Amino acid sequence: MSKEEDKKLFRDAVRGVRRLRAAAAELPKKKPRARATFARRDEVEVLRESLELQPGDLFVETGDDLAFRRAEVSESLLRKLRRGDFRCEAELDLHGFTVAQAKAELREFLEGMFREHCRCVRIIHGKGLRSGHRGPVLKQTVNSLLQRTDAVLAFSSARPVDGGTGALYVLLKY
Repeated sequence: MSKEEDKKLFRDAVRGVRRLRAAAAELPKKKPRARATFARRDEVEVLRESLELQPGDLFVETGDDLAFRRAEVSESLLRKLRRGDFRCEAELDLHGFTVAQAKAELREFLEGMFREHCRCVRIIHGKGLRSGHRGPVLKQTVNSLLQRTDAVLAFSSARPVDGGTGALYVLLKY
């Protein structure tokens, strides 16, 4: 058979056939993305806990002086820090930050200063005069975070001219 004969036979066979209008084809529904609900809940819980003060954290009052030193830091070095004998190479002002923002900024700031081999920095957390019954929230947060940061050797409330109990001199490893 030739090509033309094949075409004629096909046309004869489908002569009375009409194209059917197809109903809108139903696409198979996509399966919903699997969600790890327990993992997500755990992440949320860890985040919530990290933003709260830990039970062992020190609660400080508005006018309290802060001072901390690691075992390898001498008392005389802490005294020098308190007196402002070290030149502050950088400063971070946390006024107006939420606790979450302050933690993120403080971590980023400390990492940067550690990388740049800075010896002493000043962190201004404020006195918490408008914190109400909760006390100075940022002051407590900064106190807690600095004590848990290995790069921090010591810190002390600043001299009145540099912010007093609303600021800290922080001595870093280098």
